[in-house]
Amino acid sequence: MPIKKTNEKVDINKRRIINGEDADVIQLYPMKHKFAWDAYLAGNANHWLPTEIGMQKDIEQWKSTSVLSEDERKALKTVLGFFTTADSIAANNVALAFYKHISSPECRMYILRQSYEEAIHTHAYQYIVESLALDEGEIFNMYREVEAIYNKDNFILSFNEGIFNPNFKTGTLENDQKFLENMIVFSIILEGIFFYSSFAVMFGFQRQNKMVGSAEQIQYIMRDESQHLNFGINMINTIKEEQPELWTKEFQEKMIKLIKRGAELEITFAQEVFPKGIFGMNSENFRQYIEHIADRRLQRIGLPEQYNTPNPFPWMSEAIDLSKEKNFFETRVTEYKVGGALDW
Repeated sequence: MPIKKTNEKVDINKRRIINGEDADVIQLYPMKHKFAWDAYLAGNANHWLPTEIGMQKDIEQWKSTSVLSEDERKALKTVLGFFTTADSIAANNVALAFYKHISSPECRMYILRQSYEEAIHTHAYQYIVESLALDEGEIFNMYREVEAIYNKDNFILSFNEGIFNPNFKTGTLENDQKFLENMIVFSIILEGIFFYSSFAVMFGFQRQNKMVGSAEQIQYIMRDESQHLNFGINMINTIKEEQPELWTKEFQEKMIKLIKRGAELEITFAQEVFPKGIFGMNSENFRQYIEHIADRRLQRIGLPEQYNTPNPFPWMSEAIDLSKEKNFFETRVTEYKVGGALDW
C-alpha cells in the first residue's frame, strides 16, 4: 500500500497493537507501547551465542558409562527432541504471522529481535546435539515419532491456519478474536507452559552438576523465553484495553478451556517421557508444577485460576533469576551485558 502523503503528525491515540495506522513503516515516535521498546533494549543487552559456552565437561560425562543413567540419557534426548522443533514453530509465528498483522512500530521492533533469538535457540540445540555426537536424525525427527511431542506441536499448529492464510486480515470482530486467540495459544501455552517440563529437567541436571554446559544454554534460553512470555502477555492485555469488545465472556471461557488443554498435553508429555522420574522429580511433581504454571499464566491475563496447586519445584524460580556470580575464568558471567548497557 502506498504511503499517504500528509502534513499531519502521528496521533499517538491512534496507535494500537493491531488495526492501528501507518503499519507500513516503523516510525518509533511518538511511542505508545513502551513495554515493547523496553523489551527490545533488554534483549539487545542480554545478547548471547551458544558457541561461547564450553561443552567439554558435557562431552566427557556423555561418553562416560558411569555418570548418567539410561533414564537420564533418554530424558536429555527427549527434551532436545521437543526443543528443536518448538523454537522453529515460535519463529514462524512471530516472523510470518504476528509481524504482518501487528501495527505498533515498537512491538514490531521487538518481534524482529525475538525472531533472531528463536534462531539462536535453534542454533543452541544443534550445538548441543553436535557436541555430544548424538544421532541428529533421531533428535530432529522426534516431533514425528514421539507421540507426546507430536501432540503438543500439532496442537499449536492447528491454530495457525487462520492468521497464516494470505487472505487473513484483522479489522473484524471475528478475525480480531482469531488473532488474539492465536496470540494466547502461542504466548501462554507454547512459550508459557509447553517449555517448562523440559526446563525443569535441564535444571535438574544442573543441580546434580551434570551436563552443565547444556543446562547453561537452556538457562539463557529460559531467560529469553521469560522475556518473550512477558512481552506476549503485555500485548494480550493491551489488546484487551484497546479493543475491550473482543474480551467477551464466551471468549474468556474458550481461552480457559484451551489453556487447560495445553496443561493436560504438557502433563502427559512429562508423564510419558519421564515415567520413573529423575533427580527426585516424578510424574506427580510434574503434574503439580504444570498446574501451578498454568494458574500463573491465567492470572497474568486476567482469567481465574483453575487448579490452586502449590509449586513443587520452588528452585525453578531461582533458575529464572540469572543474577548470579560465576567464576569468570570458568565461564562468562551469566548476567552478561554488552558494554553499552553496563551500569558502571
